[in-house]
Amino acid sequence: MTRPEKNHTQNFRTGRSTAAAILTIAFALAVAITPAQAQTYGILHNFTGKDDGAYPITGLTKDAAGNLYGTTSDGGFWGQSCDQGCGTVFKLTHKGSSWIFATLYAFQGEDDGEDPAGNVIFGPDGSLYGATSAGLPNNGTVYNLKPPPSACKAALCPWSETVLFRFDVNQNGASPDYITFDPAGNIYGTAQLGGPGGNGLVYKLTTSGGAWTQTILNAFQGGGSPQGGVILDKTGNVYGTAYIPNSGWVYRLPNAGGQLQILHQFKRTDGDDPFGGLIWGAAGNLNGGALCGGQNSEGTVYQIAFSGGGWTFSTLYNFTQGDQNYCGGPYGALTMDAAGNLYGTQHSGGAYQWGAVFKLTPTANGWTYTSLHDFCAGGYPCSDGAYPFGNVVIDSAGNVYGTASFGGKYNGEYNSGVVWRITP
Repeated sequence: MTRPEKNHTQNFRTGRSTAAAILTIAFALAVAITPAQAQTYGILHNFTGKDDGAYPITGLTKDAAGNLYGTTSDGGFWGQSCDQGCGTVFKLTHKGSSWIFATLYAFQGEDDGEDPAGNVIFGPDGSLYGATSAGLPNNGTVYNLKPPPSACKAALCPWSETVLFRFDVNQNGASPDYITFDPAGNIYGTAQLGGPGGNGLVYKLTTSGGAWTQTILNAFQGGGSPQGGVILDKTGNVYGTAYIPNSGWVYRLPNAGGQLQILHQFKRTDGDDPFGGLIWGAAGNLNGGALCGGQNSEGTVYQIAFSGGGWTFSTLYNFTQGDQNYCGGPYGALTMDAAGNLYGTQHSGGAYQWGAVFKLTPTANGWTYTSLHDFCAGGYPCSDGAYPFGNVVIDSAGNVYGTASFGGKYNGEYNSGVVWRITP
C-alpha cells in the first residue's frame, strides 16, 4: 500500500517508519482525551508491536454478535523476511462491558504470506478470507482462516490458514489488497502491481475440486493502478477505482466482457488519489473518497449517479484540513448508515492534522460535516491514536468502530496503533 505525500513520492512503509520513530519517544505525562462533538471516544485495544501486532492500516469487520475482526501489517511473528513482524489477524470479543483481544493468526512471511493489506471478510461458509500483499517466494496471497475444529481449552487458540492463491508479479499480479465475494462464491479483487500490463489488475478467482483458478478481468498498462478492491452490482458488473499521480479513475468492467469503461477521470479540482474504492449509496449511486485534490487540495467525498443512460459525477464535500506533507481526505472506504449518512476517516486531516473520524449528513443545502473525533486531541504524542487508514463499522446502537495506524499507549510507549470506539 502506498501512502503518498502531496507530491506523491512518499512510500507508505518509509513514511510509517519515520513517523513510528517519532512516536516511540517516551513522555512522562499521560495525555488526556477530549471528546469531540459530544461523542465519547474510547480505546478498545492498544497494540504493543509484539504478539498482538502493530500498525493496523485496514479497517474492521463486524460479525452478527458484534465482535470485531481486523489485521495489522506488522508485529506478530518476527522472522528474517519480516524485520518488523509479518502481521496478524485479530479478534475483539464483546463480553458484557469488556472487550477481549485475541490474535487469531500470525503470518510467518513465507508460503503463508505477510503484510495483510485489506480487511478480512466473512465468506459463504462463515469463515474469514483476506489477502496479504507480500511474502516469500510469493508476491501476495489470498487466504482463508478457520477456527479450531473443536472447543479450545487453551488461553490462545490460533486459527488455521489455507492459502487459496499465490501471486507472481510477472504473471498474475502482485500486492493484492481488498477482496469480495459474488453470490456464487467467486472471489474478486485487485492487485496493485505487476501482471501482463505491469500496473496491476482486476481478477476473479473461481474454485473447482478445491483448487482456485484466476481469471484476469483487466490488466492495467500505460497508466493507472487499481486500488481498494472492487464492488459488484446485481447483474455482476464490476466497479472500482484506479490511482494515477495527481489524478485517478472510477471505472466499470461489464460482466459480459469487453473493455474497461472510465466513468470519471479526476482533474485535481474535483479530487485525486481515490485509494479507498467505492461503496453503494442510495438509489444505486456510487460513493467514494479522494485523499487529495478538490477546491482546497485536501481531498473530497464524491458521488457518481446513473441517470438517463449515463453517469454524472458530483462532489459532495471538500475537506479543508491536512498537514504540510499529507492531504486531509480519506484513505479508506466510506460507510453509509440506514439514514443515508456517510462516515469515514481522514488520514491526516482534522483539527490537529493527525487524522479524524467524520460524518457527512445530507441536507437540503448540501452535505454537513461533523467531526466525531480529531486524533491527537490531547496533544502530541497522540495517546488516542493517529493516522487512520481504514473504514469504520457501525453497530445497531450507533457506535462507530475503527483503527488508527499509529499512536496509542503501551508501557509509556506510543507507536503501534489502536482499535477505538465512538459512542453517540
